[in-house]
Amino acid sequence: MQAEHFDTVIEKAGSKAVVRLPFDPDVVWGKKDRHHISGSLNGCPLRGPLGLDSDGYFLALGAAWRRDSRLDIGAKVEVELSAEGPQMEQLADDIAAALEAEPDALAFFQGLATFYRKGYLRWIDGTKGRPEVRAQRIAKMIDLLKAGEKQRK
Repeated sequence: MQAEHFDTVIEKAGSKAVVRLPFDPDVVWGKKDRHHISGSLNGCPLRGPLGLDSDGYFLALGAAWRRDSRLDIGAKVEVELSAEGPQMEQLADDIAAALEAEPDALAFFQGLATFYRKGYLRWIDGTKGRPEVRAQRIAKMIDLLKAGEKQRK
């Protein structure tokens, strides 16, 4: 998955400080209900979900992060962002095929935070050497995702 690099200025948007993206993450990283990213601004690490408003995609910067990084509204920043977590091309073929066969489950899975995606994948990968159990877990994951469950209970 490619990282995106660009220079910009931290903007004020309502009561938030944001970095506007000069690209569409649906085009660059694939269509998702919600994009979770990791990266840096002027070398200061960050991660979180992207927001979307009438002006396009943005990354909101919290007050504590701005204080700790010493970056605030009006600061010129060098940005590097990458999609976070397991991406479709990194999934095992059987899991990818099951998700692609169920668009609602796929959309929900792609919108999950990395923690939840990895939780499902670890659960399935815990079936090494037991293909029938693996198939059952993949089917269960699809059912849970279609029901909007972030994790199995």
